[in-house]
Amino acid sequence: MSVSIRKESVFQFVNNLVVDLVTPVNISYLWNWGSLLGFFLVGQIITGIFLAMFYCPHETLGFRLVAELGLNINSGFFFRYLHANGASVFFLCVYFHIAKGLYYGGYLKRKVWWTGIVIYLVMVATAFLGYVLP
Repeated sequence: MSVSIRKESVFQFVNNLVVDLVTPVNISYLWNWGSLLGFFLVGQIITGIFLAMFYCPHETLGFRLVAELGLNINSGFFFRYLHANGASVFFLCVYFHIAKGLYYGGYLKRKVWWTGIVIYLVMVATAFLGYVLP
């Protein structure tokens, strides 16, 4: 039994999505903020899952385990600071993305604008809860 590889494989799909994507001629680098947000969000999720594996939500152990993360776990301090600084860079990209939306008149599309506001408020609430942890 032979397995035939179709012409439309995963690599072809990624190539069509990333390399051969049809875009307008007058597009500028300001349109990269949404892609950067997706990139940093994936990074935040990966580092957050890694940090959550070693966190214990106990009133006496919580802070001690976070402090020991940098001492006893290989590259633990790297992931902790990558996660903390990644949140700041993520919100910097969010603010640039909002500024781009204001500049290009994104507020004229009411549903898109209100959806963005709701997503922003959820992100701020999530960041607040994340900053409360040690």
